[in-house]
Amino acid sequence: MQRRKFTSATLLVLAAGRWGTAGASPFSETDAASGVRAALERGAVAAVGLLGRTDGFLGNPKVRIPLPGFLNDAASLLRATGQQKRVDALITAMNRAAEAAVPEAKAVLVNTVKNLSVEDARHLVTGGDNSVTQFFADKTRVPLGERFLPIVTRATERVSLAAKYNAVAGKAAAFGLLRGDDANIERYVTGKALDGLYLMIGEEERKIRQDPIGTGSAILKKVFGGL
Repeated sequence: MQRRKFTSATLLVLAAGRWGTAGASPFSETDAASGVRAALERGAVAAVGLLGRTDGFLGNPKVRIPLPGFLNDAASLLRATGQQKRVDALITAMNRAAEAAVPEAKAVLVNTVKNLSVEDARHLVTGGDNSVTQFFADKTRVPLGERFLPIVTRATERVSLAAKYNAVAGKAAAFGLLRGDDANIERYVTGKALDGLYLMIGEEERKIRQDPIGTGSAILKKVFGGL
């Protein structure tokens, strides 16, 4: 028998309908919240595993960190004048810094999932395709930024070009060519590392919604499977 697959949006609608219809749901709100917690934890742990390793950022075009704004355009001119190695070294260092910082997110993300309320879970089921990304960003961006920043700083300090970047970017920001955080390589990389993390968490969570039975998890199958 061929197993039916549904898009994330379809699952959201159907799951919301089953959850909200009195007497029709084959599982309780507690079950539903447990299913969402399981999905989020799997997605978060998987995303950390994908990004927190060599080439997790540098080798993934979806999250690879470029130079910001006009500096990225200027990098093309530098390459044309024989400065390619210097530019590439800085970009590599930025992405390696993000890869080094991301493993710090695992404990914070898992703890956030464990404290998920039934109301939070209901919102995530009915909130649309970006609800997971928004949930984690709202709950964890500030504390994770505080954890990431010193790791990113230590990693970028090993590259002499980082100080030169900050000097050039600081002048560019004074002329309105860069936003505030983009003018500091450590804060820029920290922000991009968090953006990449939330993006990958959302992608992993959508995979689980599309094929909950394939996860091998009883609670995910119970809440999201068989629709």
